[in-house]
Amino acid sequence: MRLTIRHETRYQFETPVKHGLQQLRKTPKSSYQQTVLSWRTDITGGQRELSYEDHHNNTVELISFARDVQDVTLVSEGEVDLSDNHGIVGRHHGVAPLWLFQQSTPRTEPGQGVKAILDGTPKLDPLDQLHALAGVIRDTVAFEVGASHPDWGAEEALAAGKGVCQDHTHIFLSCARALGHPARYVSGYLMLNDRTAQEAMHAWAEAHVEGLGWVGFDVSNGISPDTRYVRVATGLDYAEAAPVSGTRVGGMGETLSVAIDVVQQ
Repeated sequence: MRLTIRHETRYQFETPVKHGLQQLRKTPKSSYQQTVLSWRTDITGGQRELSYEDHHNNTVELISFARDVQDVTLVSEGEVDLSDNHGIVGRHHGVAPLWLFQQSTPRTEPGQGVKAILDGTPKLDPLDQLHALAGVIRDTVAFEVGASHPDWGAEEALAAGKGVCQDHTHIFLSCARALGHPARYVSGYLMLNDRTAQEAMHAWAEAHVEGLGWVGFDVSNGISPDTRYVRVATGLDYAEAAPVSGTRVGGMGETLSVAIDVVQQ
C-alpha cells in the first residue's frame, strides 16, 4: 500500500518571538515493512538549522524561529510504501541496547494501578499474554478524545479510567516491562477508515518477544499495526518520540493548530 501524508503545524503568537528552537520528529523511517519514497519539510517563519539521527534512529530536524516572528508554519509531507507484516517488526537494530527498553521513566513508573492490570491479565505464553494485556488495558481505560493531560503517566490514566492512545501506550509499556519484556513507544501516522483529516499523530507500543523480535500493539484500536500504520519515531515514552518539542523566548498568547492528512494512493 502507498500512502501520501501531509502534516502541518502552525503557531500564531499575540506578541513577537525573540528566540525559538524546535525539534521535529515527523520524518518516517525507511526500515522494516516501510519505504519512504519522498519526504520534505517546508518552513515559513523560520529555518532548518540541521538534521541528525538520535540514539533511537529517529530523524530529528532542528528548526529556529525568525526573530520577532508571530506566525510559524511547519509542513512535512511525502509518500511511503508499506507491506503487511502482521505487526511483527523484527530483530533489534541500532545503538541503543535492548536492555535500555526495560527501564522505567516518570511516565511509565509502575504503581498500584499497573499491578492491578497485571493481576487481571491471564498467564499465557509471552505473545498471547501481551495480546491479552492489551485487551485488559483497553477494557479498563476508556478511549476518550481530550480526556487526558499531556503530562499524564500510566498511573494517572489508570486512576482516571479514561485516556487517549498516548495513555494506553504508556500503560502497556509499564506492564510489559514489569513482565520482563523490553518495550518502546511508537509515534506515527495512521490512515483512518472514515476520514483523511486528523488533528494528531497516533501512538502505539512495541514489545520485544523472544524468537520474534519487536512486535507492535495498538491498544486503542485492539489490533497489531498493518499497512495503514507508518512508523515515525520510537523512544522509552512520549517524551523521546514527540513530533514537536522545543523552547522559546517571547511569543505570548500562543495559538497552535495541527492538520494531518493521510490518504491511500
